[in-house]
Amino acid sequence: MIPPEFSRQHRLDQIGAGENRVSVRAEPQECAALAKRFGLVAIESLSADYAIRRDATGVVAHGHLSARVMQSCSVTEDRLPATVEEDFALRFLPEPDSEELEEAELSEDECDTVFFSGSAIDLGEAAAETLLLSLDPFPRSPRAAAVLKAAGVVGEDEVAPLGALAGLKDLLGKKS
Repeated sequence: MIPPEFSRQHRLDQIGAGENRVSVRAEPQECAALAKRFGLVAIESLSADYAIRRDATGVVAHGHLSARVMQSCSVTEDRLPATVEEDFALRFLPEPDSEELEEAELSEDECDTVFFSGSAIDLGEAAAETLLLSLDPFPRSPRAAAVLKAAGVVGEDEVAPLGALAGLKDLLGKKS
């Protein structure tokens, strides 16, 4: 297994009965490696502040992520700066074995679950994954619409109904 580019292991035995505060900040070389993995032009800064506490099933972490990134427009490849300020809530649970995973039913409140193995949770990788999920997957520059139009790409609002559906629109309009 390849270690994550931005790893900040926090040992479970360092989490007491109350809430612990932990901050992590990526170094420039870690930002560069993450940008490469995520297909970004650059990550200029990445940090996260955590409030961590144990509960009956694992570790709960609430916090705030701050990042400055440079994305590439999905149409024009223009550089697009983005600032991310994101509150998050994560639950760290021990990695289930393959049988437990097949039987597990995830509810909506478990969507932010991070599995770990061993005696530590990785706050750096959790921050990196939170950043990735916070980014626009298809960023568009101000020039994108004009470039698409010039290439002959028709927008959803410009598409006309086809075949049997074309008459349905007129028919529904007459009944109103």
